[in-house]
Order: sequence, then C-alpha cells, then structure tokens
Amino acid sequence: MNKLLFLSLILFVFNSCNSTKENAMKRIIFLHHSTGKAVMLGSTNRNVYRLTGKGDIHKLFAKYNKKHKTEYTFNSISYPGEIYGGRNYPYDYYNIWVKNAGNKPYKEQATLEMLTKDYDVIIFKHCFPVGFILEDTGKADIDSEDKRLENYYLQYNAIKEKMKSFPDKIFILWTPPALVQEKTTNDQAQRTQALHQWLVNEWNEADDNIFLWDIYKYETEGQLYLKPEYAKGPGDSHPNVDFASRLTPLFGSFIIDCINKQANQ
Repeated sequence: MNKLLFLSLILFVFNSCNSTKENAMKRIIFLHHSTGKAVMLGSTNRNVYRLTGKGDIHKLFAKYNKKHKTEYTFNSISYPGEIYGGRNYPYDYYNIWVKNAGNKPYKEQATLEMLTKDYDVIIFKHCFPVGFILEDTGKADIDSEDKRLENYYLQYNAIKEKMKSFPDKIFILWTPPALVQEKTTNDQAQRTQALHQWLVNEWNEADDNIFLWDIYKYETEGQLYLKPEYAKGPGDSHPNVDFASRLTPLFGSFIIDCINKQANQ
C-alpha cells in the first residue's frame, strides 16, 4: 500500500474514533438551583425561557451542533428537589449518591446510578449558603450536616470516589459560589476561600473523569467576596443578568472542552 495512502487511512480512523467518542458523550444534565439557572439563562428573559425552555446555554449548544455536526443535548433540573428539602451542599450529594446509593431514588431524588443511565455528562453545584462555614471542631464527621471544612473534605472525597466508579461518564463540579460581603463574615469568607483552594489544588486530580468549573474565581477576582458590581443587588449574592450573561459562554465552552479532553484520552 502507498505510504501516503496508509498514513491518510490511519489519520482517518484516528479522527473517526475521536469523533465517535465525542458524540458518545452527548447527553448533558445540569443539576442546579437559582444561581445555576441565572448562568444557564444568561441574557434570556425569564418569561421567554418559560415559553421556550431555552436560555443562552441552549442557544450556544445549538449553534455549536450546527457548526460542528455534533448532537449535544443540554438538560437541566432543580436538584435536589423540594421534597428532599432543596439543600444541595456536600452532605446532600454524599447522602443521596454515596450513603443511599442504588437503583432506586432516595426521597424521590435520582441517585448517581439512575442519573448515569440517562446522561453522559453530569454537572452539579451548590447554592451560595455553602459558604456559611463554621469553625472546625477537630471531630470530623462525614454524616454531619454541619457546614464545616472538616466535614466537607470527607464528603467531597467520598463523592469523588463514587464518581470515579463511573469512568465512562464525565462529572463537572462548580467551585463554591461566593457571597457578597454584607451576607457573610470575614471568617466565613476566609473558610470559603480555603475550601476553594483545597478543591482546586488538592481535591481536583489530573487525567480523571472529574472537572472543576471555577465560578468562584470569576466572582471574586482574587478577593474574598462576590464583587458588588456582579451581584443582583445590595445584599443579594445571586449574579446579575450582565454578569451571568458573561459567564454563560465560559461555562458552555468549558463543558465542550471537558468532553473533547475526555474523548482524546
């Protein structure tokens, strides 16, 4: 066989395999509450979203699919739901996904076994009260709902090991969102910063199926608090529309980059 023809065939097969792997990771689910919804919508009017079910993130994926001939589908649910209590802190993901794992829902919430049957990319986050972090006691307890770094570390590590048991799936965790200065204390803000640094520098590992999207970095720009100009209003730690619309393409691009990276491993 002609050498040039042989090399061309090898490249074709390689690229085809990568394309197939990329397209195989096409079903995306975003588990969110209000801050996540704000970023998902971006500049889309909420009334328009109620009518169409599509925010800025959906438009981004539609445009990407058209250009690259991919078939990504972006879905979202409020998770955990109100029946569970609506809490979405490290304890709650540990409680549902690890402690009560299995093929049946826990308090009507889908377990990781259930979510991974329907989705290829699972994105989850916390609401900003995750930053109401109390001082450590020296008695870490993985089963405690107390917001303490010592408990968070145990819960995050258990969640990480659980996610690693689904190596063919992609998981994306948002770093903890920041609070405006009026709604927290200096000590709590420093603990939230410490949590962020631990997640980025210690918890996160290279070459696995778990990725961190660093919203904290964008919100604080190296400071302790959500910048006032990015907040929805005085004393409100939700992102405003202008800021959220800046985050949406960053978030969407990050998801695609994670899929591409995993497809090329």
